[in-house]
Amino acid sequence: MSEQPRRPRKPYRRPQKDPVRILAFEALRAVDERDAYANLVLPPLLRKAREKGDFDARDAALATELVYGTLRRQGTYDAIVADCVDRPLREVDPPVLDVLGLGVHQLLGTRIPSHAAVSATVELARVVLGDGRAKFVNAVLRKVARDDLDGWLERVAPPYDDDPEDHLAVVHSHPRWVVSALWDSLGGGRAGMEELLAADNERPEVTLVARPGRATRDELLAEEAAVPGRWSPYAVRLSEGGEPGAVDAVRENRAGVQDEGSQLVALALANAPLDGPDRRWLDGCAGPGGKAALLGALAAERGAFLLASEKQPHRAGLVAKALDGNPGPYQVITADGTRPAWRPGSFDRVLVDVPCTGLGALRRRPEARWRRRPQDLDGFAPLQRALLRSALEAVRVGGVVAYATCSPHLAETRAVVADGLKQFPDTDLIDARPLLPDVPDLGEGPDIQLWPHLHGTDAMYLALIRRTA
Repeated sequence: MSEQPRRPRKPYRRPQKDPVRILAFEALRAVDERDAYANLVLPPLLRKAREKGDFDARDAALATELVYGTLRRQGTYDAIVADCVDRPLREVDPPVLDVLGLGVHQLLGTRIPSHAAVSATVELARVVLGDGRAKFVNAVLRKVARDDLDGWLERVAPPYDDDPEDHLAVVHSHPRWVVSALWDSLGGGRAGMEELLAADNERPEVTLVARPGRATRDELLAEEAAVPGRWSPYAVRLSEGGEPGAVDAVRENRAGVQDEGSQLVALALANAPLDGPDRRWLDGCAGPGGKAALLGALAAERGAFLLASEKQPHRAGLVAKALDGNPGPYQVITADGTRPAWRPGSFDRVLVDVPCTGLGALRRRPEARWRRRPQDLDGFAPLQRALLRSALEAVRVGGVVAYATCSPHLAETRAVVADGLKQFPDTDLIDARPLLPDVPDLGEGPDIQLWPHLHGTDAMYLALIRRTA
């Protein structure tokens, strides 16, 4: 009996390292393990990769899309992966879920061909997870690849008629409690709500501010990638691929990166009518300094003094950097706004942009939607009320306080303002809408709520309050 020839072994193939996907995986792990924010983690990783010569502009764009796209659609992708595995997701190791998220986004959220998306992600898994778990990733992604996003949503999203909030939560990748809160704040029907949730999942434009007296919008518009802002006379938007660091005025601190909603808050306070002098302005929660820099420039044009106060020393340093070079008088101090370092009634205009859940900036910080919990509102509420109280004590009779927050949640907006008005009965709400005459869809007033889907801004809230006695 002749000996059967042995089947030749497949030669060992060393896993191929893909620097783009490895970097995206590292960013996701930092977000998960260290509670970091992608917009803080990703830029230094990209800068280091470019310095090593591993990346070009297209690589950086792909890595950015993979990270932000995976984070924005995490809820949807988790629901799809859960349908493809035989155990609860909580029993799947977080690094494996990150690799799967990257793979599912390539399959369902990009134009990368399916075979390439699966192959590249499995190769990533071999490098960062090992061969055993790479086989698991391969099996799951092959199941996902059998259908497109719409087909998967029909399978994993509850019917709208049975549970509207749960349906929208899965389809638009927001926690259910956030969907409910946004719907309460927005009002209206399904169409507006779907537009808002969809806008939260869009990549936000980079918006610059030309600080008055230091730069002009025309100067910024001379940049190749620049177009005018929609509402602020100082705003310029950079089209996709525009790099703020390449703009001379930004490098020289005469302009900065600032969402147009934040610019409108500062402009509304600066334009609010006063009874009496207009010499002393206060930013009571100034970090990281964007609004303070714009207010300082506007105050300088009138010969007014700006005091910028920030509790955290490192954030106070950012405020000082933003204001450096301001042509008018200003001072930056490290102080707790709930324990004022100034005399009561000593300011004509006061801004208090309070810490909040950040639900108005989910476009920029998509991971925040998965990190926040309803109970966080209880933690912010006392601080928000204390800061508004201090602001109302700081402003003189006839002066104006701007209460602002980057959240549309009613518990952080109108509820706080209503309590402040009760505590200080000698106050009136000013109708803020006429102060921004070119901005449509500002609601019934007198306060203002901006929206990503209506205004292209973060969901900033603003109430203007005048001391009457």
